[in-house]
Amino acid sequence: MTRPRVAIVGVAESDLGRTPDKTVLQLQAQAARAALDDAGFSFADVDALFCAGGWAWAPNLMLAEYLGIRPKYTDSTNIGGSSFEAHLGHAVAGIKTGLFEVALITYGSTQRSERSRGRGGYTFKLTEQYEPPFGLPTPVGAYALAATRHMYEYGTTNEQLAEIAVATRKWAVMNEKAMMRDPITIEDVLNSRWVAEPLHLLDCCLVTDGGGAVVVTSAGRARNARKAPAWVLGHGEAHTHNTIANMPDLATHQAAIASGREAFAMAGLTPTDIDVAEIYDSFTITVVMTLEALGFCGRGEGGAFVSGQRTAPGGAFPMNTNGGGLSYCHPGMYGIFLLIEATRQLRGECGPRQVEGVRIALAHGTGGVFSSAGTVILGKD
Repeated sequence: MTRPRVAIVGVAESDLGRTPDKTVLQLQAQAARAALDDAGFSFADVDALFCAGGWAWAPNLMLAEYLGIRPKYTDSTNIGGSSFEAHLGHAVAGIKTGLFEVALITYGSTQRSERSRGRGGYTFKLTEQYEPPFGLPTPVGAYALAATRHMYEYGTTNEQLAEIAVATRKWAVMNEKAMMRDPITIEDVLNSRWVAEPLHLLDCCLVTDGGGAVVVTSAGRARNARKAPAWVLGHGEAHTHNTIANMPDLATHQAAIASGREAFAMAGLTPTDIDVAEIYDSFTITVVMTLEALGFCGRGEGGAFVSGQRTAPGGAFPMNTNGGGLSYCHPGMYGIFLLIEATRQLRGECGPRQVEGVRIALAHGTGGVFSSAGTVILGKD
């Protein structure tokens, strides 16, 4: 493998679950310090800062002041849950062009403690005025519309969607940091209450507090890092719409098609080369449509692809090995945790949930209502 020029060298989470004693800044600082320690770096080494979230009018300014750093490059791109895959791609571009050497990507949210999901006061703009004000619950109602269309076009079933929730929970059972660790069955998923038909409660991601951080650097600095680097082999990002009424095709994740195509082309790889996949699972239908879009199976074949616990421990396609947004954590924007788990799998640090022989890992984030996508392919020496 040709050695790339940019690598992830540090990853960490903050406290997860419910953290009423910590602010968003404290969660970010906790994760950032741990990720830098993981890399063998310090705050003094950081010369680029990336973060996303709606918790402050200028989050990078506040966070940099709080951490005591003065970055010469900053990026607060926010395209929803895929923001952090986008940040990684932007960091790669900046490092390759010599703008900076060490980038810190962070995220934090206290939405569970604040019970902020669904909080009123939001001003609906443009085509948003035709959806939530008339009763469409966002985002779950929008994903339910996509699920319904996918079922209509391809015969996808609730049982097939439930396969994802059950398999993901099996990974969570082996992760002591996961919020939900009790085993579940297909019947449990199907018997859980409707949230927005055809999505049951166990088809939906968690609502948690938490934060994460990723440290990215050049090949030269990576040689002095504390742990083996996870090289960035490929990256792609795209977005196609804002509101679900403007999604180009309700049954196709077109942003993921675009981002995946770019990432695989850059890496010179194909879906058959991936050893482990970390795919945003805001809802079970998100996974099905993303697998199709990235080329792991054909269009309309996602339900059959995940059947028979194919993505569970011991299955042919290990996926969401930390328990995912469905069972591990989901503090509003989950994409940074995909990068953390993919890096750990490459390093062989995942204990009982470690997938054997991982050399190539994929992390894919989805934002909005199938609106944005960020695909990252990582590899080891």
